[in-house]
Amino acid sequence: MSATTTAKKTVAITDPPFAGVLFGSPRWAWLWLIARLYIGYTWLESGLGKLSNPGWTATGEALKGFWSRAVQIPEAPARPPIAFDWYRSFIQFLLDGGHYVWFSKLVIAGELLVGIALILGAFVGVAAFMGAFLNWNFMMAGTASINPLMFVITIFLILAWKTAGWWGLDRWLLPLMGTPWRPGRLFEKESDA
Repeated sequence: MSATTTAKKTVAITDPPFAGVLFGSPRWAWLWLIARLYIGYTWLESGLGKLSNPGWTATGEALKGFWSRAVQIPEAPARPPIAFDWYRSFIQFLLDGGHYVWFSKLVIAGELLVGIALILGAFVGVAAFMGAFLNWNFMMAGTASINPLMFVITIFLILAWKTAGWWGLDRWLLPLMGTPWRPGRLFEKESDA
């Protein structure tokens, strides 16, 4: 719910009742558990596959090949793999600087950490946001695959951040750690009384 104050009165704008229940009630935690496990397993499997590939872990050649295909414009293209010039320039900059060597390790770490966090239900909103960011970057580089579906599901997990980890570690982590706008029990100041 949000409130807008005008010179004369405050207008309360509320969420639709189904959204409040779907995204904020532990009653729907089972749905978010299924979504979390699917997305988490997909990221974990992808990261583990890369972890056993020296083209990802040692030389970064696998990422270099992916980026090279994404920025190259084939002969008489109907449409280049990367549709946005600024993103193509960014990827070309990374290629020219040889950044694929360390960046490939970052991709692996990101996929593994997002997968583990979602499976465990730990900081689901943050993990889902990072997963969506990975999906967005893969889509920007011209790869569709399952990234659009994963992106949509992670958006729903972000919206359901309060209850998506109810059947997971967030059930205890969120009250303990809190949020940036409201500290949890671990960070509350004890009263002097």
